Amino acid sequence: MARVVVGLSGGVDSSVAAHLMLQQGHEVIGLFMRNWHDETVTLHDECPWVEDSNDALMVAEKLGIPFQVIDLSAEYKERIVDYMFAEYQAGRTPNPDVLCNREIKFDTFLETALRLGADYVATGHYCRKETIEKNGKSIHRLLAGKDETKDQSYFLCQLNQEQLSRALFPIGHLQKSEVRQIAKELDLVTAEKKDSQGLCFIGKVRLPDFLQKKLQPKKGAIIEIAPGFNPRTTANSKEANELEASVRPYLYTPEDGKVVGEHNGAHYFTIGQRKGLAVGGTPEPLFVLATDVERNLIYTGQGDSHPGLSKQGLFIKPGDVHWIREDRALKVGESQSFMLRIRYRQKLVGGTLYCEPNGLYVIFEEPQKAITPGQFAAWYEDDELIGSGVIDY
Repeated sequence: MARVVVGLSGGVDSSVAAHLMLQQGHEVIGLFMRNWHDETVTLHDECPWVEDSNDALMVAEKLGIPFQVIDLSAEYKERIVDYMFAEYQAGRTPNPDVLCNREIKFDTFLETALRLGADYVATGHYCRKETIEKNGKSIHRLLAGKDETKDQSYFLCQLNQEQLSRALFPIGHLQKSEVRQIAKELDLVTAEKKDSQGLCFIGKVRLPDFLQKKLQPKKGAIIEIAPGFNPRTTANSKEANELEASVRPYLYTPEDGKVVGEHNGAHYFTIGQRKGLAVGGTPEPLFVLATDVERNLIYTGQGDSHPGLSKQGLFIKPGDVHWIREDRALKVGESQSFMLRIRYRQKLVGGTLYCEPNGLYVIFEEPQKAITPGQFAAWYEDDELIGSGVIDY
């Protein structure tokens, strides 16, 4: 029997995870993380933290396990919120959920659990862990959840072997419908509760309001690029190798298109974004092709088939490449094919990783839409997540 701390979020998944740990004979403690104090940008009818903590308490009481609320708001602000502001200000689009798992749930929260004498931390993620032996050493494999529509392995793509050694994912082998059925049979208050949405442990927020806490609105032009325009890249064909030429971002200038509207700040927008442009009268909807935060410009194109929206590959800096399976890391000069995704719930697509002296290149079998700097690319072999990296361009 092990002592397991379960991160009770007030949702059905973590509730059932706690029950399953009890069922397996473990000593279980429930902890709720309070990570957010500023409710001025939170949509109050979208599962505010007070409601979630009360639900978590009721689940703990029903299961008969100890429960407490811990305040990690200072750590969350420093590691997640400040990072988000900095990334948006630089014209990049961060993924707070991936960071929250790496920096909070399986770091700060894990440290708290270990101080309570825990052997493991269990969460309600739809993913699985398998431990194998290789050359006399234990290696932890991170596997996709059995429910393909709910698989959350992507959100854990930055975990390392030490973190995985302490992690348990009790519901990873179940379908969501089975999880709800278990909760219903146990008469848990969370059985029919809607899944939470929005930022990790904040809930649903008005993102522009959230960003305006630190990033001031600033009027700028929305420029439409015609579909027939042949965009340039920063890769000089005489200097860049074939890989570099395939992944370089497209370059636009105001002279390449026409002004069709006005925005409140280029740092509020992301590549591939459709909503929030408030430009009407076009035959097809406008999508963001690129942002220029220095000149406060947004470049757009009509329709999701606009050539400026797709690219053959992406690039990851050496320091931003992360191998969950350290034993599988590519050496300089090596390449290997994997299945990849560049956003949550995207269907896996084929591609090849090339490890070069200046970083990692990913070349897809088919061009991909809205490759977004700041987001994470994750690569899989069958149902195992092998590694990931922050997209540079």
